[in-house]
Order: sequence, then structure tokens, then C-alpha cells
Amino acid sequence: MNCKIQKSILNGRIVCPSNKSYTHRAIFLAALSDGKSIVKKILRSNDTLATISACRGFGIEVDEVDDKVTINNTIDSTVENSIINAENSGTTIRIAIAVAALSGGNTTLTGDESLRKRPMQPILDSLETMGVKTESDEGRPPIHINGKIEGNEISIKGEISSQFISALMIIAPRLPRGLTINVEGELVSKPYVDLTIAIMKKFGVKVNTEKKYKKYQIEHQIYKPTTFSIPSDFSNLALLLAANVLLGDGLTIEINLGDMPQGDEAIVDILEKLGVNVTLEDDIITTKSPILLKGGKFDLSNTPDLLPAIAILALKSEKPIELFNVKHARYKETDRIAIMSRELKKIGLHVEEKEDGMILRKSEEIHSSELNSENDHRLFMAFSIAGMFIGDCTVSDPDAIKVSYPEFISDMKNVGANFK
Repeated sequence: MNCKIQKSILNGRIVCPSNKSYTHRAIFLAALSDGKSIVKKILRSNDTLATISACRGFGIEVDEVDDKVTINNTIDSTVENSIINAENSGTTIRIAIAVAALSGGNTTLTGDESLRKRPMQPILDSLETMGVKTESDEGRPPIHINGKIEGNEISIKGEISSQFISALMIIAPRLPRGLTINVEGELVSKPYVDLTIAIMKKFGVKVNTEKKYKKYQIEHQIYKPTTFSIPSDFSNLALLLAANVLLGDGLTIEINLGDMPQGDEAIVDILEKLGVNVTLEDDIITTKSPILLKGGKFDLSNTPDLLPAIAILALKSEKPIELFNVKHARYKETDRIAIMSRELKKIGLHVEEKEDGMILRKSEEIHSSELNSENDHRLFMAFSIAGMFIGDCTVSDPDAIKVSYPEFISDMKNVGANFK
């Protein structure tokens, strides 16, 4: 299926969706708590529904009512022969791999065609050093996990995804002797580890940071039943802000900040360096943009999900925009560096693809095109915003938005987007 998009000017109010990363983690932590927890304002998307399904696969009771889930852990014994289908969700399968090693049962974990291409070897290698038996398709799903973790210290590579470290952190308090985690090499997406530590604290567990982003020690502890409300998602907010900058500054975006850290808050600083005035007042964000943006160089090592939103801003930038230290964006749902480079060239942007990023330059010959999002939710949204700026564009795979922002098209239409 394709989506036809015409030139649009946006005006009105949009409520920013809830955070996907916190939704995943809150549901898993509630499932590992002793008793009943309530998670409010969850993001209901295909990815987070996969996490709910995974918890049920491990024998956890989950009741859903609108954007609230009640989770009750009454399981005291090992759940044997579980089959976990994580669909398209990398976070789901990576945390579930660790939970499977915690439960000690014989668990099979798989997902859709895209997920079956994503690397899982670092966490599998680490678990095997702790006595867990694993089988996989050359480090990719489907994955079979058998046996429990033995010991209390583990090492894991950090250069592909911080989700592996978060997964081990999440199960560590349930281990009889706790767990010391050593991170090998340079850790990417560091704020997501901070995010994991922050929400673990909400569930009553302390993480001892012996050397930040290098070594963590987590003693045996009990997750306490908790009521937790999910804040807004700055990854999706970045796309909404990019739309506002390109399409007239007519949006007011309502957000729920909460008190939890998010690395993608960096989008505000990046926009201001590009010359955009970003205003937050009473949980409402607005922007005021110059005729042309300033351009600049941006290190996205900690914020890979910002790449699509910032890349399309080159459509309105007087000077080049360079994005670097973001090689791990190649290991997302798609190779986002390669696909963004390929597709943005179609509309006339000058794009120089680098191994760890891209350099984008505005062209005087911007034109409509057919854009292929490769069924990647963030790429569909970014290309749709570009299409509204250019006009008469077609973007493939609109159903991809169900992964993280199911209401994206309807929200855009409500504020003036011309979608068909």
C-alpha cells in the first residue's frame, strides 16, 4: 500500500504519543515485580503489544483497559516451552531473551522478517559464558534459550545496541547473587541505559554505577509493585517538531514531560542550533523558524532515532547538515543511513553517505518522487513530512506507523495534512 501526499500547511494542536521505550520497560518490570502493578498512559502500538504478549507467554497475568494495563505476577515456577513472537520489536525480543535466561525454561523467540535480520549475538555470547545454552540463525532470530544463568558477573559488547545492557540490568535483581555487568568497547545510545536505571528505581531497585557506561553492579533485590505513568515520547516529538519547522510553525504540541530522562530531548538543542526558537509553556511546545536553517554538525551516537527527523530538515537548510557517529542506525528496523540517503536523493537533496552517518545539502531542484520507506515506521513518518513540504509525493508502507505512532496519519489530517 502507498500513501499519496500533497503539499500541506499544518495548523492546530497535536498530543504527542506516550514513550515507547518506557512502555516496554515498565511492562517488563511490572511482570518481574512480586504482586500487582499498574502502568498508565501506555503507548498502544504493535511493538508494545508484542511486549504484553511476551509477558503473557512467560505466564504473567496482564489486563488491558484503554491505555492502562494491570500486571500481576503470580508465577513461582519455571514456564517451560514458551514461544515468544516479538513481531517487529527489537526491544521486546532483547529483553525477553534475558527474561528467558532468568526463567530457566526452554524458550523460542522469533519475529517478523525485519526482526529476523537484526543482530542478537552480543547478548547470546554473554549468556553462554554464564551457562545458558543458545541456538540462533547466525546470531539472528529465531533464537532458542535453554537453562538458567549461573554466576554473578557478565561482559557484553556495547557498540551495536544499548538494549542488550538494559536487558541484563532488568533481570539482574532477580538473580540470587545479583549481577555485575561489564560493557566492552564504546557503548552506543547511552541515554537508554540511564532511562533503564531511572525506571528500575521507580520499581524499588537500585543500580550501583561503578564506572558510568562501563561497569554496573546490581545486587539481588525485589521489584516492588508500582503504579507508573508513561511520559511523552521525544523520538516522536522530534518528528512532530520537524514537521512544524518545515510546514509553517502552526502546530502546538501537547506533551507530558514527567520526571524521567530521555536522550532524545537533545532535539530541542539541535533545533536551536539550527536557528529555531523552541518554546515550552504549560506542557505546550511551539516553534518559530527562520526562512532558512543554519545547518551544522551533530553527533547522534546517543540519539540514533533522531536521524530521520534531522535529515529531512536539510530541505530548509542554507548550509549542510552533517550527522555522524551513528553507525548503529544501520542496525535498526532497516539500514536507516542507506535508505535515507537513497530516498532523499530521489527528491533532489545532495546526500553524501558515510559509514557512520551522512552529509545533506539543500538543492534548488527539489522535486516530487515515489519514496520507499521499506516498512520502517520512522522513515515513513519522515518521508511523509518531506512529502508535505514538496508536494505530489508517494510514500510506501503507511501501516508501518502501527509500530510506534498508530495515530500519525489521522493526527496529521486533523491539522491540515493532505494524505490519500
